[in-house]
Amino acid sequence: MAEKKKRAITLAGGGPAAGLHIGALLELEDAKIDFDVWALSCIGAWVGIVYNTREGPNPARQTYDFFKKNVFRDDASYEWFPVNRAFSPEFATFWKAWATFPFDRGVKYMTLVQPREIVAAGVRSLAYFSDPWRWFNLSEFNYWLLNDVLAVHPMSRYFTSLMYLSHINGLSRIYYPDSRFLAQIPIEKLKDKKAEIYHNAWRLRDEGRGEMQIFHNRPEQYENRQYMRISDRSLCACSALPYVEETVRIKNEQDDQEFEYCEGALVDTVNFKDLLHDHGELDEIWVSRIVDVSQVKAPRTLADGLANLAMLFAAEVGENDIKLFRQHRKSQISPKPRLVEIAIEPNTKVNFEWSHSNLETGVAEGRKAVKRLLAGDKTLASSTRS
Repeated sequence: MAEKKKRAITLAGGGPAAGLHIGALLELEDAKIDFDVWALSCIGAWVGIVYNTREGPNPARQTYDFFKKNVFRDDASYEWFPVNRAFSPEFATFWKAWATFPFDRGVKYMTLVQPREIVAAGVRSLAYFSDPWRWFNLSEFNYWLLNDVLAVHPMSRYFTSLMYLSHINGLSRIYYPDSRFLAQIPIEKLKDKKAEIYHNAWRLRDEGRGEMQIFHNRPEQYENRQYMRISDRSLCACSALPYVEETVRIKNEQDDQEFEYCEGALVDTVNFKDLLHDHGELDEIWVSRIVDVSQVKAPRTLADGLANLAMLFAAEVGENDIKLFRQHRKSQISPKPRLVEIAIEPNTKVNFEWSHSNLETGVAEGRKAVKRLLAGDKTLASSTRS
C-alpha cells in the first residue's frame, strides 16, 4: 500500500500581502492538498492559525471571510483612513503615559531650560538673519529652525520629550487580554490538531543578546527544544513590528520568567532550521513567500515609506532563507525534502494597502500561482509517495 506524503508549508511575513497566502490556501484546498506541519511568521502566523482554528468544511474560505471582515477595510473607507481594522493605538495608555510623564522626569527638569544654549542660539540666529542668501536655502532654514529655535525652546523641548520618551514603545498595540477580535481565534483548539504548528517571535533582553523563540501547538512533544506554547500573546508578539506595534510580554510556563517579544520575521521568515531538525522525514516543503523586492515602489506618502521599511527587510530575508535552504539540501546525505515555492507573480499588482481590493488582488494571484504549479507538475497533486 502506498504511503501518504508528509508535507509542510511555511507562510512568511508580508503584512497586507496576506491575500497571496489566502489565495494559495483556497486553491490548495480545492486540490485537496493538506499539510502535516505549518511553519509560520508574522502575518503568515495569523493566516495559518486562523485557518487551523476554523470548524467545519472549507477552512480556507472561512479564513478569507475572517480577514475581509476583521482586518482589511473597504476601499472607500481606506481611501481616507489608511489603517487596518485589527491593530489600534491604545489611547488610554497614551493618556496615562502623558499624564505621568511630568512626574517621571525628576531632576531632569534642571536641564529643561538651558540659558547658555539659548544665548548661543540667539547669536547664531542673528548671523542667520544677517545673511539673506540663507533665508531661501531650505537646508539652512530647516537647520536653523531645528537647532536654534525648537531644540532650545523649553516648551518644544518638553513636548518633544513627551512624544518620544513617554513609556510607550509602539504606535499601536496588538495584544489586549479581553479582545473580541482575538476571541474569534480559539487558539486552545490548536493543541488537538493533528498538524504540528510553529511560529516565531524575537525575545528582547535588557542585557545580553536577544534570541529567536519558537512557539508550538504542543511543545511538550519536544522537551529538549525549549519551545513555548502558542497563545494569544505569542500570536500578537510575532507581528509586533518594532516602533509600529508595542512589544508583548510573555511568561514562560517552565521557569516563570517573563520577557518582551517582537516580530521575528525580520530575522528568520520561514524557520527552516527547526522544521528540518524536527521533521527530517518530510517529502515536500511548500513555501509561500509573499513579499518580493519587485513589489517595493518609490514612496509617495509617509504610509508608503513605512511599508517599504518593513517590506524591504522581509523580502531580502525571505529570499536569502530559501537560497540557504536549497544549498543546505545539496549537502544532506539523508533523503532530501523537495522544496516547492509558490512563486510571486513577476509583475504582481499586490501592494501594501489594507484594502479590500488589495486583498482580492492577492487572493487571485495566490490562486493563479498554485494553479500554475500544479499544472506544471502533476506529481504535486498526488498525496502518495512515489
